Amino acid sequence: MDMYQVWFELKPDADEGKFSEAVALFLDHLEGERMIETWRMLRCKLGLRPDMFPEFLIQIETLDLAQLDKAFKSAAARAGVTDTLHFSANKMVRNVKFALYRDWPDV
Repeated sequence: MDMYQVWFELKPDADEGKFSEAVALFLDHLEGERMIETWRMLRCKLGLRPDMFPEFLIQIETLDLAQLDKAFKSAAARAGVTDTLHFSANKMVRNVKFALYRDWPDV
């Protein structure tokens, strides 16, 4: 499994409820289309995080890089449902940081 991590802050004018709904619509769509395996969104609790880490974290699991690449291409297509859902959530975030991890040791 590969774990794609996305840390971010919400823009000051973003509605938290609308953002949460938009993320769920987007990532549930990717999961339903088998472009990802599962996902979860987390929010820092009690400010316990290093200063360099934004408040929110989304973790996306994929079987392999091919599956993640399919999701990336669909979200970046500039057309279609996946692109529209991606934009609806993405327009509300700032200070985005990404990382890609894998299970270790390799199995």
